[in-house]
Amino acid sequence: MPGVPVYNPGMTSPGSPNMKIRHLLPCLALLTLPSLPAFAAEDAGEAALTALGKINGTALACQQMAIVSRARNAVATTAPKTRENGEIFENATNAAFLAHGEGGACPEATQLVERLTAAEAELARIFPVRQ
Repeated sequence: MPGVPVYNPGMTSPGSPNMKIRHLLPCLALLTLPSLPAFAAEDAGEAALTALGKINGTALACQQMAIVSRARNAVATTAPKTRENGEIFENATNAAFLAHGEGGACPEATQLVERLTAAEAELARIFPVRQ
């Protein structure tokens, strides 16, 4: 019969809930795109804090207190002061300190300073100073 609507379960009318969901999901997916660089920054920040923590733990184990002080100062003055950042740094410090106790040799102080300088620069690049 011409002009009589035919029921088709695969089709939805423009006002139906299924049609709204079909349009809503792509919109929600687009809303998550701006947060992707933030995830990358968090990973980079975590890596930089971990690197500084490893240097700090090694310096502690090797009794290089000037390097320990400098590493802690870099974190305190550069990275955002959050519990998560502090825990990342401290966990890496503890792991490096304990690993050294299992027979690790102490690197030369100049080598630690070179690694610390590079780690400080990376931390400053990731967490630029805000004025």
